[in-house]
Amino acid sequence: MITQKSQSTATTSAQPEEAYAMSLIDHLRELRTRLVRASIGVILGMFVGVFLVLPDGSVKLIDILIRTFAPINPNYAPIQAVNTTEQFSEYMMVALVVGVMLAMPVIVYQLLAFIVPALTDKERRVLYLALPFVTIFFGSGLVFGWFITVPTAIHFLIGFSGSALIQAQPTLSDFLSTVTTLLLINGIVFELPVIIYVLAFLGVVTAQQLSQYRRFAIVAVVIIAAVITPTGDPLNLALLAIPMYMLYEFGVILARFVPRRP
Repeated sequence: MITQKSQSTATTSAQPEEAYAMSLIDHLRELRTRLVRASIGVILGMFVGVFLVLPDGSVKLIDILIRTFAPINPNYAPIQAVNTTEQFSEYMMVALVVGVMLAMPVIVYQLLAFIVPALTDKERRVLYLALPFVTIFFGSGLVFGWFITVPTAIHFLIGFSGSALIQAQPTLSDFLSTVTTLLLINGIVFELPVIIYVLAFLGVVTAQQLSQYRRFAIVAVVIIAAVITPTGDPLNLALLAIPMYMLYEFGVILARFVPRRP
């Protein structure tokens, strides 16, 4: 009898461990599937980015970025390339960033689908309907970064000393990395209201919860802005943290219009 009881106890304890292992494997497989689909979207977008940045192409995106944001001086070129492979690698880096920007709706959809598995048909339709708004808000973030964040950041950083003895001539890698990172961060930050609304619709968060944790949200926004700001100066931190918190509040307002779940 004791042997039978011990065997049944061992079998019962082994079942949760086996179920946990199967659940973990299923989640890892789901994560792999989502990452592969998001990567395919980025690669397809990168092909478009390569066309946009080609030196002999019709767009010449790199020249547009330099003419728009670099400190133009008639006596010398505003940007310098120091390393042998710098020009090619940075052109491809910008093409990759363009691919990420174009694939942002796919990335957001795969992220939400992984966070909330086993979606119903209605919930999937809501995610699909949110994709155009993902594009609109992401584009709004790029516009905000293009006209406000990036010019202010470049002007502040490069003209910080104002000394006539210092020649402002950034390297190509440093300049493009700063510009593209700021633009990409602004686009991602502007996705916050859409993500909050979708999560509220799926029942992950509620407007009441978001309102109750407003003080913690302010601290989190400042910390996140300090971490993701590529320059680290207080001006750019404020240019990122203030819009981020305003978008958080806008997301809370949108969450109040989510229809109640049965």
